[in-house]
Amino acid sequence: MALVRILIDGYSLLHAWRELSPRNAPHSAGAREALLAVLTQYQDACGIPLTVFFDGQGAPSGTPKTPSTRQVEVLYSRAGQTADDMIERTAYRMKPFGEVLAVTDDHAECDTVMSVGGLVQSCDSFVAQIRATLGEMAEDVKHHNRRERERFRRGE
Repeated sequence: MALVRILIDGYSLLHAWRELSPRNAPHSAGAREALLAVLTQYQDACGIPLTVFFDGQGAPSGTPKTPSTRQVEVLYSRAGQTADDMIERTAYRMKPFGEVLAVTDDHAECDTVMSVGGLVQSCDSFVAQIRATLGEMAEDVKHHNRRERERFRRGE
């Protein structure tokens, strides 16, 4: 089956990727915005839709409205539920449509997602994957621009 969506535990990923937003606390709006900006670039490069889950009772007050799209969806848990609960439920509900990948460092959550047929990846491994993918994309753009410059110089 094809991978249909990547489910990301937002705060787990922010804790593992502190250098992404070093001036901001991992639970801050600035850190969330930095994460979402990079994840949007990653989604553009890989083409797989992402859902980012954050713990909280809805979006914290003062949170800038991050528009969710079909490609990068942003969800906050409500009172009485956690991002883990939402990820596990989503993994179960998406099973008929294909495989999902859950990105988290929570071992209990990993076990639950795997028990419903999902795939799991550690946050550190996912960060390395993002860096590699964005690095490849930057190289592709650089080579494309070089070819276009040469074509322009030749007058084509």
